[in-house]
Amino acid sequence: MTSKVYFTDFRTTHEEPLPNKFKRLLRTSDFGNLDFKHKMVAIKLHFGEAGNMAYLRPQFAKVVADFIKEKEGKPFLTDCNTLYVGSRKNAIDHLNCAEINGFNTVTTGCPIIIADGLKGTDDAEVPINLKHFETAHIGRAVVDADIIISLSHFKCHESTGIGGAIKNIGMGCGSRPGKMMMHNSGKPKVEQDDCISCGTCYRNCAHGAIYFTDKKAAIDQDICVGCGYCVGTCPVDAIKPQGSDVNQVLWEKMNEYCYAVLKGKQHYHISIANAISPFCDCHPNNDYPIVPDIGIFASADPVAIDCACSEAANNMPIMPQSLLAEAKSKKDAPEDIFEALHPTTDWHTGLEYAESIGLGSLNYEIIDIDK
Repeated sequence: MTSKVYFTDFRTTHEEPLPNKFKRLLRTSDFGNLDFKHKMVAIKLHFGEAGNMAYLRPQFAKVVADFIKEKEGKPFLTDCNTLYVGSRKNAIDHLNCAEINGFNTVTTGCPIIIADGLKGTDDAEVPINLKHFETAHIGRAVVDADIIISLSHFKCHESTGIGGAIKNIGMGCGSRPGKMMMHNSGKPKVEQDDCISCGTCYRNCAHGAIYFTDKKAAIDQDICVGCGYCVGTCPVDAIKPQGSDVNQVLWEKMNEYCYAVLKGKQHYHISIANAISPFCDCHPNNDYPIVPDIGIFASADPVAIDCACSEAANNMPIMPQSLLAEAKSKKDAPEDIFEALHPTTDWHTGLEYAESIGLGSLNYEIIDIDK
C-alpha cells in the first residue's frame, strides 16, 4: 500500500501568510474527510518544556482547531504528564507551563485538558495483545476522545533517533504508569571515567536513583525506573543505556502504545519540521537546528509521515554550527544524520516494527500542494 503524504514548504506571500497556507494544506489533504461533526477531537501536541523554545507555536494549533470547529467538531489540546522532573510532571505545573509558552483558549481557540489527570494516574487500560504488552495505560481523556489528531514538532531523539507522530502519540499519550512501562526495558549506567561530577543527572532524576561514590555519579539499579532522562541531560554523554537492544525495545513499546491510542478511532497526523533540534523537546533547552527548516507534512498514516520527515531531513544540508556538523566531522560517522547524532538508535527498525503491527506503511508518495 502506498500512503499519501501532503506537503508544503515555508515559503509565503503577502497574500498568503503561513497560517493561511497551513489551512490550505489541510483543505487540500484528506484531513477534511474525517467526520468531525459533534465529535470530541483530541489534538495531541507537546506544550514545550520550560526553557526550551523549539516547540510549536500556538498559532499552528489554532489553525487545526479552527478547521475542526468549521466542521462542527469539538477540539481540545491535550498531553499527558511526564515521568521525569520538569515543568510538566503534574497537571497544575503542566497547565502553567502551557500558559507561559503561549497556549491558552485565546491563542489556540480551544481548551486544554491534561489527559491523565492531576497526578498522571487517571488512565484507562486498552487491550492490544502485542509483543510487549497485553494492555496499554493511556490517558483517560485520550481514550474518551472520538478522534485523535497528532500535531507534532519533528525533531531528533536520543533514544529513538527521531521524534515525530508515533512518539508524540505513543509516549505522549501514555499515562505516568504507562510511560514507566515503556521505559523500563533497560536501565542506564554511568561510565565513571567520563563523569565530570557536575550533578546534572542527580538534580534531574525524578526517582532519587542517582548517588555519588568517589565523587562520581552512579545509579541505584533497584530504584531506577529506566526513564532514560539522565541519558539526555548528561552534558558529556557519560550515561549510557545498558544492552544493545534497549532503544529498539523502547521503540517497539512506543509503537504498541501508539497502536493502542489509534485503535478503532478516526485519526490524522500533522508534522511540522522546523527548528529541528538534536534532542527531544522534553529537554529544558534546545540546541542549534541540525538542518534548515523543511516544511509541513500531513497524512492519515503515522508511519508514512515519520518516514517522509526522516528522509526529507536526511536530504537537507547540514547546518555548519550544529551538533550534527560536529558529529559528522568524526571519522567513520554514519551517513544517516540521526544515527550520526545518536549512534545507539535506528529509526528505520522502529518504523519497520510499526508497519509490522499494522500502524501504517513505509511506502508513500509526497503530494506537494504548491506544484
